[in-house]
Amino acid sequence: MKLLKQLCQIHAPSGNEVQMKEFLLRYLQENQQQWKVQPQLMHGKGFQDCLLLVFGKPRTVIFAHMDSIGFMVRYGKQLIRIGGPVLEDGTTLVGEDSQGKIECTLRVDEEEHQLTYEFEREIERGTELVFKCDYRETEETVQSCYLDNRLGVWSALQVAKTLEDGVIAFGCWEETGGGSVGYLAKYIHEQFGVTQALVADITWVTEGVQAGHGVAISLRDSLIPRRSFVQKIIQIAKEAQIPFQIEVEDAGGSDGKELQRGDIPWDWCFIGAPEDHVHSPNELVHKHDIQAMVDLYKVLMKRL
Repeated sequence: MKLLKQLCQIHAPSGNEVQMKEFLLRYLQENQQQWKVQPQLMHGKGFQDCLLLVFGKPRTVIFAHMDSIGFMVRYGKQLIRIGGPVLEDGTTLVGEDSQGKIECTLRVDEEEHQLTYEFEREIERGTELVFKCDYRETEETVQSCYLDNRLGVWSALQVAKTLEDGVIAFGCWEETGGGSVGYLAKYIHEQFGVTQALVADITWVTEGVQAGHGVAISLRDSLIPRRSFVQKIIQIAKEAQIPFQIEVEDAGGSDGKELQRGDIPWDWCFIGAPEDHVHSPNELVHKHDIQAMVDLYKVLMKRL
């Protein structure tokens, strides 16, 4: 899983996903000749920092967001959250400004409700800081910051190796409320007539969704996808004998919200491995669930 480790180390907080996009373009240039079908790559003007891979005659699109949570330097030593990172005093943060690379310490003042950093100099305002990557792997698990959603990106790239028909869309801004899926979905629908979407993202370990028990198929989070489409996915998973768990939550969201709130009749479903220690430097995912996630996406892209 060398590729996953590389992905987790890339600086790509919401709004500044360009390094991830450039890494993916280099990876594609070096590896896509070994894939079953070489995709058409769409990026640049009109796509901002997003990237589309178009294979054959698409019927379904996989959305995988490239961005991560993090922090942004405000004024003085103040920090503002990007998305919803876990706040733990003493956490190591890294980044870079015009004066050089940065490795500093997060300070959390709970009484004052204030976030600051501890560093030898003042960091330039607007600089993004992210968790320092400490990638750990055992026979059963992987643990690192930003498995959400580098693991979704990694899974989509595994599917791409044998994909014949479909679109893989690498989007931006998901951790801060979305912003790219709307125009990507419009383009994909207008160009290819696609109205089926799978959201490759990472969900939570809860009392009902356990690590090591299979990939989670979500019936709902804060939004509710069309039941008949999700039931079709569940039936395919059963027939393929891929281990899965049904997720039912009343909070949270994903790239699916932009699809549901748009004016195109998208069917969509969130499908992802569950992780523990969400949005922390120590996100933990079971390899059994990762394999189930990749296997299910491969089958769905053939059968939907």
